[in-house]
Amino acid sequence: MSKETIHIDYPEKTMFQMIDDIAKVYPDEPAYEFYDIKTSYRDFVEKIEDAAKAFRANGIHKGDRVTICMPNCPQALNCFYGLNRIGAVASMVHPQSARSEISFYLNDSGSKMILVLDMFYKKVEEALQDVDHPVTVLVARMQNELPIHLKALYVAKEGRKYLGYPNTDHAVTWTKFLRSGWTEELPEAKYEPDQTAVILYSGGTSGKPKGIELTDLNFNACALQARRSIDEDFRIGFKMLSCMPIFHGFGLGINIHTVLIHGACCILMPTFNIKSYADMLIKKQPNFIAGVPTIFEALLHIPELDGVDMSFLLGMFCGGDSLSVELKKKIDAFLNDHNAGIQVREGYGLTECVTASCLTPKNTYKEGSIGLPFPDTVYAIVKPDTDEVVPYGEEGEIILRGPSVMKGYLNNPQETERTLRRLADGNIWLYTGDLGKMDEEGYVYFSQRIKRMIITNGYNVYPSQIENVIDGCDEVAYSCVIGVKDPRRIQRIRAYVVLKEGFEPSEETRMSIMEQLAVHIASYALPKEIIFRESLPKTLVGKVAFRILEEEAEKEASEAVETAGENVQ
Repeated sequence: MSKETIHIDYPEKTMFQMIDDIAKVYPDEPAYEFYDIKTSYRDFVEKIEDAAKAFRANGIHKGDRVTICMPNCPQALNCFYGLNRIGAVASMVHPQSARSEISFYLNDSGSKMILVLDMFYKKVEEALQDVDHPVTVLVARMQNELPIHLKALYVAKEGRKYLGYPNTDHAVTWTKFLRSGWTEELPEAKYEPDQTAVILYSGGTSGKPKGIELTDLNFNACALQARRSIDEDFRIGFKMLSCMPIFHGFGLGINIHTVLIHGACCILMPTFNIKSYADMLIKKQPNFIAGVPTIFEALLHIPELDGVDMSFLLGMFCGGDSLSVELKKKIDAFLNDHNAGIQVREGYGLTECVTASCLTPKNTYKEGSIGLPFPDTVYAIVKPDTDEVVPYGEEGEIILRGPSVMKGYLNNPQETERTLRRLADGNIWLYTGDLGKMDEEGYVYFSQRIKRMIITNGYNVYPSQIENVIDGCDEVAYSCVIGVKDPRRIQRIRAYVVLKEGFEPSEETRMSIMEQLAVHIASYALPKEIIFRESLPKTLVGKVAFRILEEEAEKEASEAVETAGENVQ
């Protein structure tokens, strides 16, 4: 079991109050930057309160849920903290979610409103057909936050396609919505320790997404712990390149909230491609970057970065998936070659504790380790699904406790009870479903996930969700979805499909399956390959033996590497 060595005093404040405190002391410091437009902390708080007034004027009160279906842009931040200002709950979802997923999120959270960019408005309107209660749609436009020279270009190139939206009586533009609250009075911001502040969605072992209820304390604790673990010098005026999405715990908890409550500046990136990321590194010279392994692996191959002095970097943090020893060595060599006096530091965490709860120390690295637990966070390794602690160096299930651990799963007491358990020591422990071990110095080592899950480009993908859709296709008898090693994505998604009698494998059949998947599955979770088989291996109880398929795929990849090596020789 890890030991508590450092304690932090956590203020009894909301997320908004933490930012308001910074704004009072450093009003002119930039809170965020979006396409070269900087917004000061003073102006940020004003925008937050404008959003809060509009929500109050339109019937949103303490405890009400509002869905934010947005990329990293100013309206999303203003909305998020505006809801927190009045004690309402922000439900965060991926803007590229499929129509049926959006319907589920709105029904599950009971959201009264949803904020969405105009380019995703039509999909949201279609999703509302399957929502069981009225929902007001708030439509934001990207051009409203762009500098003049980019605004005209964006409208001419992209934005004009969406100028006709919104076009229903239950939808309104974000700009018009804000005007409706100008005369509203706001009550004093009030902290309540057990009040849900945020809902983040994660998949479940059954394939059904789970809403993770998180409090102000969860986010504030995670941010304060992260700062202490990152570096004591994390301070006013520093910049973070915030490319990890706001609907993701890593993005919202580290790239946004940790930065803002310490008076640093978020450089917001609404979309990601490696070329624009490299350009932003050169142009903005951020002090900190945080991302998934695929982002940093891609940086190694960008010619624009050749010879660039990156001494401005004071921290690079990797999470969302395991960082291999080989990739870490390559990234560290890249940083050294570019005059950055740092190493990439791997972390570990789950959305159930906001995001990271463990991080590699600044100047100490143990090969294969994910580092040491955050302050006030205790890790233990137990025999899976028990409370029996195993000896140092022995593998078991990772469990943890601390102030960032979630309140529970929304509308799911059974899953909450399975995941959060009060043990004999009187504390509530989070059972992660991940295998790992710990050494005598308290360093933690991640092995693999007990739960069946695929991680691609840092996103969690749950095979059963995809299989449920494929198996519902008229042509399909049954299917199995696995993750296959990929040098860019860490894993790519492959579907094995057995067709019903009378149907033949063909490009037409493949396209038909993909079209049906696109209706229900987010674009990042769609299979990159569909392989037709006459049958699939089965277990003794008749289930598809997905592990055998994973082993076949791994062997196939190894043989391909060997063949490539022979060809080179």
